Amino acid sequence: MNNSNELIKLIEESDKIGIVGHIRPDGDCVGSTLGFYNYIRDNYPEKKVCVYLEEFSKDFMFLSGADKVKHEPDGEVYDLGVSIDCADTERHGRNGEIFKKAKKTVCIDHHISNKGFGDFCYIEAKASSASEVLTTLLDTDKFSKNTAECIYLGIVHDTGVFKYDSTSRRTMEIAGKMIELGAKPNFIIDYTFYKKTYSQNILMANALLNSKLHCGGRIISSLVTEEMFAETGTNRMDTDGIVDQLRITEGIEVAIFVYQTGNNRYKFSLRSNNIADVSKIAAEFGGGGHVRAAGFDTEGDYSELLEKIISMLSAQIEG
Repeated sequence: MNNSNELIKLIEESDKIGIVGHIRPDGDCVGSTLGFYNYIRDNYPEKKVCVYLEEFSKDFMFLSGADKVKHEPDGEVYDLGVSIDCADTERHGRNGEIFKKAKKTVCIDHHISNKGFGDFCYIEAKASSASEVLTTLLDTDKFSKNTAECIYLGIVHDTGVFKYDSTSRRTMEIAGKMIELGAKPNFIIDYTFYKKTYSQNILMANALLNSKLHCGGRIISSLVTEEMFAETGTNRMDTDGIVDQLRITEGIEVAIFVYQTGNNRYKFSLRSNNIADVSKIAAEFGGGGHVRAAGFDTEGDYSELLEKIISMLSAQIEG
């Protein structure tokens, strides 16, 4: 897709539009998909538009349209299927059915590991977030407060509150525009990024207490098991912030945070500070992401998996 005019034309030619994101939706996934949803609702009220996502954090429920999100495919066939913030079709999960059945499809993303899919594709790997990419394809002068809140939240979460390397002058200018349109930084940042429940704090404390150092103190790892989730009354949606807390430990180059998703099944999240390209590690295991932030799901013996990953990371760091 060469420019925003193509996307607008596709919207105008479609009566029914279905929007999907990735499994285990994070702030950018929820913000970008709902931002696009609200833009269409505001400017093309005659069109049917629906978002399909797995269950997400209740902290995002204040966003307009969050209560309308469908969590399961319903057999609907859309004129236009739009994938946002998803590096490949496998990460659509069960909602991928909506994208596959659509008459025309569009991929909008910012993951460097995205090789491109769909009838039309727009990938900007240097953008801070899918939410930022959306603003280059839509008319921000037609953004409502509802759309602005979604986009601002997405940018905040994928930049770690504007501290990651992907944060650019354009990122800040877009965030400023969203604030002018009504997004409230103090509420969105504190309520959806920093706020933790007591149970979440206990889970993070356990993850930190059980962490281990590797590669002469330059790599840190931590595992949250199903038993730890049960003991603290938490789940995978309560793990936000743990990997970054590990990452900012003094002397650390790479943080590895893992939580168990089933018998010998794990979700790995990797974060690096200056040297390691963790997207290469994730790609080796069928995952993806960015140079400084990536992840993947895998199956096997945890100790063996961790040893292999540390070996690969050590080669990058020491090389």
